[in-house]
Amino acid sequence: MTRKTGIDRRRFITRALSGIGALSLAGCDKLSQSEWFPRVLSSVEGLNNRFHHAIISRNALAREYTEADLTPSFPSNGTNEPNNPDYRALARNEFADWRLEVGGLVRWPSSFSLVQLRELPSRTQITRHDCVEGWSAIAKWRGARFSELLARVWPLPGARYVVFYCADPMDLTGQRYYESIDFDDAYHPQTILAYEWNDQTLPIAYGAPLRLRLERQLGYKMAKYVMRIELVDSLDHIAGGKGGYWEDQGYEWYAGI
Repeated sequence: MTRKTGIDRRRFITRALSGIGALSLAGCDKLSQSEWFPRVLSSVEGLNNRFHHAIISRNALAREYTEADLTPSFPSNGTNEPNNPDYRALARNEFADWRLEVGGLVRWPSSFSLVQLRELPSRTQITRHDCVEGWSAIAKWRGARFSELLARVWPLPGARYVVFYCADPMDLTGQRYYESIDFDDAYHPQTILAYEWNDQTLPIAYGAPLRLRLERQLGYKMAKYVMRIELVDSLDHIAGGKGGYWEDQGYEWYAGI
């Protein structure tokens, strides 16, 4: 079996395991609101997670492309601009006063400006964004290596997850969008906090001033408009306890592709 054939087969199987969760995200709200469907999602998620980790190294890289492969029109999924007065005030000043707060189970809680984040060791990568709605697009991203940010705050031994809190209110209660990853993904070389898109300052529609790029998972895991990061030992006490805004609605926490 050739390397390409092996990758294609793994991608097919992994996406098949992710398919049930995709039904919900694609608009099957009645299913996600039923009593049985979230239980099915949960069981498939566990299978997907174990299977994905069994056949693919946690250090394996997502495919990277060339500038010739860039998609002419890259869709802006989700919110184009948060309906948040504080965020809009920061945007009017080109985020000069914006700060990324990093705390929780860290030795050195810190606050970073965009200038400080740009001074961290960075990574540039051209990758494909796969949306659970069925479209894909290729773009060039540059940002701070997330492992370098962690090195500045020094995670404590009990930390197991990284939670990202965003400026975007997703519902009428004012709940903010949030997402989470484990430490395997946090230290992955392609996990970055992106501040540039296609060699320009990250546009608001794509998550300015800062968004997570998590290249081996589906797009909904890549939080936009990141405002605060917290390291925690468990996800049980965070909002709905499932590790993310969409996950609290019944979608998969691990969305590997």
